[in-house]
Amino acid sequence: MLINSKAVCRVSVIIPTLNAGPDLKELFKRLQQQSLPPYEIIVIDSCSDDGTAELAREAGVQVLYVLRSEFDHGGTRNRAAQQAKGDILMFMTQDAMPYNEKLIEELTRPLIAGDKAVYAYARQLPRPGANELERLARQHNYPAESKMKSYEDLDELGLKTFFCSNVCSAIRREVFEAMGSFQEPVIFNEDLFMAAKCILNGYRVAYCADAAVFHSHDYSVAEQFKRYFDNGISMRCNTWITPYSAVGKAGSNLVKLQLKELHVTRQWQLIPLLVAESAAKLLGYKLGMNYRLLPAFITRRLSMHRLILTHIEKQSPGITMRQ
Repeated sequence: MLINSKAVCRVSVIIPTLNAGPDLKELFKRLQQQSLPPYEIIVIDSCSDDGTAELAREAGVQVLYVLRSEFDHGGTRNRAAQQAKGDILMFMTQDAMPYNEKLIEELTRPLIAGDKAVYAYARQLPRPGANELERLARQHNYPAESKMKSYEDLDELGLKTFFCSNVCSAIRREVFEAMGSFQEPVIFNEDLFMAAKCILNGYRVAYCADAAVFHSHDYSVAEQFKRYFDNGISMRCNTWITPYSAVGKAGSNLVKLQLKELHVTRQWQLIPLLVAESAAKLLGYKLGMNYRLLPAFITRRLSMHRLILTHIEKQSPGITMRQ
């Protein structure tokens, strides 16, 4: 049963946290000042030691706990979703900040419009002070125009059809449950896999450019390598999605955009960094795709999420590493 667009929309906001820091207070404030306020905010905290849980409780937020050794991107969010009471589940990360008071209203708009859109994700704007390459990456992945993606886009977009981000996303609860919740355990891409299941089952995924958050990273070249290594592991453990893969093409399009912009703006000094980052991403991804050929201690050393990888290895027979 789909949500009646005329009914009151109850939105449960779910935020996994780990030592979120003082910015979390501002995040709660901006969420509570939304034109469509959340029905509830649920924090699921990985035993922070900086007062994150206490700050959340002071803000009137429901707090759940998970051991750091048991955290994984899919299972932890699923645990919080099981406690949520909303018709729509909205997932955020602790480092995403609403751009304005219309975030929830705009993000949920396509989900209550009565068509086949069931999963939506927000535009990500670079934080003030973000480096130029990160700014261009956000511009490429999160353009100013909204888009509705469906099965018909696979021939043109390939894997990009399934692109979605739980940095800030929303999904109809009944569809979330019908799709079996997020995959778990999973080291990466729980949002992409959910979007793929929705699209392959005839639903649509909405990119909402009018729903925006500030979110960006300043990863080093080594961190980019580790991130894409984990991405490769994730894709290798989900071979059902590889027929739609076009990672190389998507990556090359981004690099071309960055090169062009650096040339136009005469920021030629950043080209060596761009080359190094691009090489690190490609090498990390390729190694991750072949992680089963690597000794276990090397795989853990190369991963950005060592604890998650160890947890997944214990919980899932699909992850096997050479000893």
